[in-house]
Parts: sequence; C-alpha cells; structure tokens
Amino acid sequence: MHSISLMARHAGIALVVSLLSVGVLRADSPRPAATLVKHREGLVHGFLSLRTLAGETLAAGDLIQNVQNDRVTSQLVFSFKDGSSHDETAVFSQGRQFRLLSYRLVQKGPAFEHQMEVKLDGRSGQVSVRHTDPDGHEKVENERIKVPPDLANGFVPVLLKNGRPGAPPTMSFLAATPKPMLVKLETTAIGEEAFSFAGSTRQAIHYVIKVDIGGVSGLLAPLLGKQPPDTHVWILDGEAPAFVKSEGPLAVGGPILRIELTGPAWPEGKATAERR
Repeated sequence: MHSISLMARHAGIALVVSLLSVGVLRADSPRPAATLVKHREGLVHGFLSLRTLAGETLAAGDLIQNVQNDRVTSQLVFSFKDGSSHDETAVFSQGRQFRLLSYRLVQKGPAFEHQMEVKLDGRSGQVSVRHTDPDGHEKVENERIKVPPDLANGFVPVLLKNGRPGAPPTMSFLAATPKPMLVKLETTAIGEEAFSFAGSTRQAIHYVIKVDIGGVSGLLAPLLGKQPPDTHVWILDGEAPAFVKSEGPLAVGGPILRIELTGPAWPEGKATAERR
C-alpha cells in the first residue's frame, strides 16, 4: 500500500485534483433511468432534528412541501444553534416518472467549512456555484452539464420510497463542491431494523448509499482519502412509505450527522395545569 501511495504522489497532486473534478461513471454501472411514480407526493410540513451520532442536537429542521398539478416543490431548512443555516429546495415533476426540474442549495455559517450557493436548472443543465475560497474571496463557477434522468438532488428519500429493496432506483447526484461534479449513487438494501414510537414497534428498510466517483477518479479517490463516506437511510415500507432516519454528511467533507423525524413538545404552563 505504501508503494501505491508513492506512485499516486509521483503522478502529481495537480493531476489528481483535476481528475477528481470530473465525474466519470463506470462502464458497468446500471444505465441511468428515471424512477417510476408509485406513490405521489403531497402537501407536507414535517419536523426534523439534526444531531451528531453522539446525540448532541445541532439544528431544528422543517421540511415544507407543496404540490401544484404534477409539480412538487420541496424545501428542507435546518436552523443551527450557532446561527448557521442549510436551505435546500428541489422542484421535481411526478407524472409517470420523477424528474428534477430545478435545485438550489445555500449553506452558510460556522457549521460549514465552505460557504456555498448551488443553483441548477434541470432543463438546460446550467449550474452555478458561488463559494468562498480558503482566502475568503468569493468566486463563481458556471458550467453546463448533461442532466441524467435519475438526478436525485433534494429528493433521495422520495425516490427510495418508490423503489423496491431488491431493486433500488438508480440515482445520480450533483456534488456540492466548488467544481460541479456528477457522481453515481450505488444503493443497497441490507435488511430491516426495528424502531418504536409511543410503545409501538415497526420495521424500517435500511439502505446504504455509496458514492461512485467512477473511472480513474474513482480508483484514486480511496487511496488519497477522497472517497466520501456512505450515507444510511431508513424507510418505512408499505402502502404509504415514509422516511424515518438518515445518517451521512450534510456537506462535502463534513461530519456524519443524523436526521430524524421529531414531534412538537409542549411546555408545562398554567393552562395545562388548569385542565387537569
């Protein structure tokens, strides 16, 4: 392994960085295909928590979803205790298939190493990334990509709810890096796990999502410590599938964080005491 690392270094760091900025999919990867609509999305306002794996609460989240005809607008906002914010909006269609129409991500504040705004037009493929470099200077990258039919930014759980454990949907992803990068998400269902609420026990399907950078970039990434960590998602299956929990990085290079459904808690006030 030491000799392989030396060979990679001798290839030149600049060359490696340029390779890692290009998303090349392996020839043996499944052909990208849009996910068929089995369960249509509707009006939603969900409450979420963002915690470390040790259980420390970092942010409160709101998932707000509106539907107009076959067009769904889904916004996920995390408001951090330290003043940081993660604001992600995906607009997608749900006719016969799910297709991403537009996407916007804004991450700012001390919780994020890189302050960033990403915009994508799913029809034209135009991508704009506004970010700050290590010296604090703001830069803008503009590129045009060929949008794959299975682009999943902002609605991965929706696609998982419409797949099957034995045949999860194919998913591509635009990585939120200063240089726009398309990667493939390899999804595997590894079994069911029990969870409980209000004294009731249910089973959720546990999915593991690996990032496949692909090509020469994919071969070099693990050697140089650039391979992103896996993301884990738990989905309640059945007539009305539901997202239960996920564990993975919220930003490229960030720590593994846990997103879970949560419910409102009411303070013990005078009115509550009087009703007893």
